[in-house]
Amino acid sequence: MNNIDNLEAMRHSLAHILAAAVQELYPKVEFGIGPAIENGFYYDFANIKLSEADLPKIEKKMREIIVQDLPVEQGDWNKANALKWAASQPFKKELVEDLVCEDPSAKSCSLTFYRIGNFTDLCAGPHLKSTSEVGAFKLTSIAGAYWRGDETRAQMTRVYGIAFKTQQELDDYTAMLAEAEKRDHRKLGAQLDLFTFSSDVGSGLPMFTPRGTILFDKLSELSLSLREKIGHQRIRTPHITKTDLYKLSGHWDKFGDELFMVKSQETSDQFVMKPMSCPHHIQIYLSKPRSYRDLPVRLVEAAMVYRDEKKGELGGMSRVRAFTQDDSHILCRKDQIKPEVDSLIKFIHQLYGTLGMTDIRARLSYRDDGDGYLGDRELWNMAESQLKALADENHLDYYEAEGEAAFYGPKIDFMAKDAIGREFQVATVQLDFNMPGRFGLEYTNEEGKKETPVMLHHAALGSVERFLSVFIEHTAGHFPFWCAPEQVRVLTIGETKEYAEKIETILAGITLEQPLKHNDLRYKIDSGKDNLSKKIKRAEELKIPVLILVGPKDAEAEQVTIRTRDGEEKVALKDLSEWLKKQA
Repeated sequence: MNNIDNLEAMRHSLAHILAAAVQELYPKVEFGIGPAIENGFYYDFANIKLSEADLPKIEKKMREIIVQDLPVEQGDWNKANALKWAASQPFKKELVEDLVCEDPSAKSCSLTFYRIGNFTDLCAGPHLKSTSEVGAFKLTSIAGAYWRGDETRAQMTRVYGIAFKTQQELDDYTAMLAEAEKRDHRKLGAQLDLFTFSSDVGSGLPMFTPRGTILFDKLSELSLSLREKIGHQRIRTPHITKTDLYKLSGHWDKFGDELFMVKSQETSDQFVMKPMSCPHHIQIYLSKPRSYRDLPVRLVEAAMVYRDEKKGELGGMSRVRAFTQDDSHILCRKDQIKPEVDSLIKFIHQLYGTLGMTDIRARLSYRDDGDGYLGDRELWNMAESQLKALADENHLDYYEAEGEAAFYGPKIDFMAKDAIGREFQVATVQLDFNMPGRFGLEYTNEEGKKETPVMLHHAALGSVERFLSVFIEHTAGHFPFWCAPEQVRVLTIGETKEYAEKIETILAGITLEQPLKHNDLRYKIDSGKDNLSKKIKRAEELKIPVLILVGPKDAEAEQVTIRTRDGEEKVALKDLSEWLKKQA
């Protein structure tokens, strides 16, 4: 068993030990499922009331079971015996009833179970040999969960735990969780006055304040402008479309239950809110004949899209129902795939370098053996081989993952680590040989014959809303000077009104050479009657990058006191403009 498998077995065994402990403490409990997950495990329970206050008691019982060095015994039942075992456990009974023999001709199924002391569970494993082999663990939280993820089914109590091989790894991860809580974008979003939600508007529908809109626009504009530099042209498409468009693209069959339906009162047409932009961009390509000289056609849009996400899956800005994709599509010849992908990879590194997220690797996302994909396997194999070759040629640090492809083609997903070591999928480049054919896209080649172009789907920030949740937590709200909603605040002390006006004249005349364009400085003057400590506290709560402190002595010396996260320094008034320009 390799290290990864052993860690999964350890976490899976801890899930069973958790269930065994709960059974001892609450004999009438009903059991759901208890898998290993990333960084830990959970188990779902019913017919029980638990709160966070119960976790220490459950954890203590788990440790009592562990030190007994109980064997984790594996055995097999036929389905009839499994049903007898599950007779008093309705959720387990349902799972047994739903199991299908791998060999349809078999008279009985052989089902695997594991026993720890008095607790037995139907399970495929893997598990450790003994309870004493588990590493370091801690129960962390309790949450509600619907049985089998179905909102119409029973709600269960889910107990979460984290687990690692060593106590040091557990301590490091616990420290990271504590830091993550401080950086929670939902808390910082309120503290920094960036966005809000309203029950009157609807769950999962964020609204940006003036400060949040500045941040949103700066990030979006950086993404779009950098692509304009490599030949992309901006377009705009409607928020709704006829359902026929998504039936043709294949999105209807794949994502039909995620669509918001819209009915016209004037016609019999059935519309949906736009869930993605590629079919619309295809229509622009189809709007006129194309020749090989016209290709590549590069289109980019900051498109508002809508998906009817499950209410229980919504979480701050991480998953919302209305979001903005910085979405681009390239229609090109086959011989143009390499230079176009090369250009996109270079752009992604430039973008994330500007954003201060440079610890990036790639995931080559392939199809699996399922049937939810467009096109034949031979075409997919060619596309996957081509993407892998491009990843090698661009010296990407990558790993391969089956089952992560888009339904129309394989992709390179870029995974970025934030400041506390968590990894998030950010940008993506997808190679699509299938959708152009479904829409009948053509161009005239050099010989005057019709050919089908290839389509590259690309998002840089992805969902801008989701990226903001990552970026806020990555920076802990200390945004780079160029995109901070408020870059400078002047805090006056005593009788310095005239000197403050002189400073404001300088600030109003500053144009900053920020990424790709010039911008006026964003500043405010706090000349209220509050004392300096209150003014500083207000400004620091908003994490404004530069505070200019102005008192009578500063006015007399024709200077200012500048406070940043790095400390304080004195700057002559005549040098203030140049000092601020260097911050951009």
